[in-house]
Amino acid sequence: MPEEKAKVINKSGTLKMTDEVAASKETRDISGRRMNRRDRRGRGREDRAPKEFEEVTINIDRVSRTVKGGRRMRFKALVAIGNHKNKVGVGVAKGADVTSAVQKATAVAKRNLVEFSMDSETICHEVETKSTGAHVLMKPAAPGTGIIAGGVVRSIIGLTGVKNLISKSLGSTNKVNIAYAVVEGLRQQVPRNEWVGSNAKPAKATKPVKATKASADKEDK
Repeated sequence: MPEEKAKVINKSGTLKMTDEVAASKETRDISGRRMNRRDRRGRGREDRAPKEFEEVTINIDRVSRTVKGGRRMRFKALVAIGNHKNKVGVGVAKGADVTSAVQKATAVAKRNLVEFSMDSETICHEVETKSTGAHVLMKPAAPGTGIIAGGVVRSIIGLTGVKNLISKSLGSTNKVNIAYAVVEGLRQQVPRNEWVGSNAKPAKATKPVKATKASADKEDK
């Protein structure tokens, strides 16, 4: 009779797969295609790659709606994204749970990205914007000032390349409206070379008028 190979048993008492059996096993994906070992090892490496945009969840509220069967509870998320340069976006969405609400808000923010102009590490000029009841004032600042702003404004500006800014919220404290006002203020930035009068040609120097004989006689008198 042929000799039977000894079975390898783990400490827990279960059978252990031998190296020969493991080498003959085939792993297939959802669609049924064969996956190589290198594919199995690198499945999670794509997620580790640096993302172009950074996401920040500014606020999450629990909202309710009264229906025939009672109250329907949902979550509303306010998310801001930016590339730490000159692109930023804000999105608001609702979901049955916090995770789905944040994912929907992030997708909305990516669709509503705004590209604005900068002057070194600050904004180009002073701007005052309103969104419903929110009223936000933003001013450029000298290097080394930092970001002097409240919670919502600081969160959004922190996702851009602006390092020096002075701002003040003058109206409503609604975070969604403040976020929209900040993004609108950044969108309205105009570069210095496009300001009205910046392209005006310098005045030509006038030639000195030669003194006539009549004017010389007046000076002598």
